[in-house]
Amino acid sequence: MRLEGRGAGHPALNIASYNIHKGLSFFNRRMVIHELRDRLKVINADIVFLQEVQGSHAEHAGRFEGWPVEPQHEFLADGVWTDMAYGKNAIYDHGHHGNAILARYPILRWDNLDISSHHFESRGLLHCELAVPALDQPLHAICLHLALHEKGRRKQLQRVSEHIRDLVPDAAPLILAGDFNDWRQRAPEYLARELGLAEVFEATQGRPALSFPAALPLFALDRIYVRGFQVAAARVHHGRAWRRLSDHAALSAQLHPA
Repeated sequence: MRLEGRGAGHPALNIASYNIHKGLSFFNRRMVIHELRDRLKVINADIVFLQEVQGSHAEHAGRFEGWPVEPQHEFLADGVWTDMAYGKNAIYDHGHHGNAILARYPILRWDNLDISSHHFESRGLLHCELAVPALDQPLHAICLHLALHEKGRRKQLQRVSEHIRDLVPDAAPLILAGDFNDWRQRAPEYLARELGLAEVFEATQGRPALSFPAALPLFALDRIYVRGFQVAAARVHHGRAWRRLSDHAALSAQLHPA
């Protein structure tokens, strides 16, 4: 179904979410960050939610010719997305990685919250407030990468809900996107009940999109949830050019203010 309302006459907001697998191919054999940058430009999103973004990696820089000198989120932005935020989550001897948000609109403020459920799996919540011309108040954009184990995901979703209730006004437009690792599809009902969020593929196609593994998607791990928007369209980016880049498929959606 399509969410109906007065927002259909407002300019569309195009968004995308993608677990980029640290800019490496499925089995880490090839560096694909350059091709990945080109494919992101094809989506032409106004706001991009990225997971597994490599802030730095000394070993990869030495191993792969052409490894970007700058952090991956800056390399991917490439002047197309003028504002960006990076939340450093996993830190190790040779580098670090986390979530990132790229935007064509000003990021007014941002914060990164540690929501790790145990010491062996570092996870974060990257929360940005953006000034979007079509909106009469700041847009709250949250990028997530949740735990592999269900018990950890349950705790993290509770923390996410508490964070949103505490810091996001009920009437404020909200987008929550990322890799939820929610293969049992528990999150949609919980987030709808607790926060009034709608998943864009459920809204347009009746169920979350299959996005993993990218070459032959069997699981709906990646999601885009919204509040305060109509969902005009939602798409999974498949095909040969995409499945060579990451183990996850990229998602995109076209939204109108409600």
